[in-house]
Amino acid sequence: MATIKELTDIIVRFTEERDWDQFHNPKDLALALSIEASELNQLFLWKPAEQANREKVKEELADVLNYAFLLADKYKFDISQIILDKIQQNAKKYPVSKAKGTAKKYNEL
Repeated sequence: MATIKELTDIIVRFTEERDWDQFHNPKDLALALSIEASELNQLFLWKPAEQANREKVKEELADVLNYAFLLADKYKFDISQIILDKIQQNAKKYPVSKAKGTAKKYNEL
C-alpha cells in the first residue's frame, strides 16, 4: 500500500506529464474538488445509500481525493498532519462526554 506522500507524488507526476499543472492553481483545484464532491453526492440522490453504484462511488471518491491531494500539495501541507490537527481541534469542540451519540453542532452541546 502506498503512503500519502507516495500517492501525492504519483498524482503530481501524472498531471505534470500531461502539462496540466498550468490549470491546477489553488482556486481551480478547490472548484474542481467541489464539483467532484457534487458528482459523488449525485450518486446518492433520491435513493437509499445502499442503492448507490459502488463502482461509480469509488471513481468519484478517487476524483475528490485526487483534487484534495493536489490542493494540499500546492500549499505544501502535510496531509497526515493537517488531518491529525483537525481531529485534535474537533476533540476539543466535541468532547465525548457531550457529543457521544448526538449529531448536534458543538455550539448546541
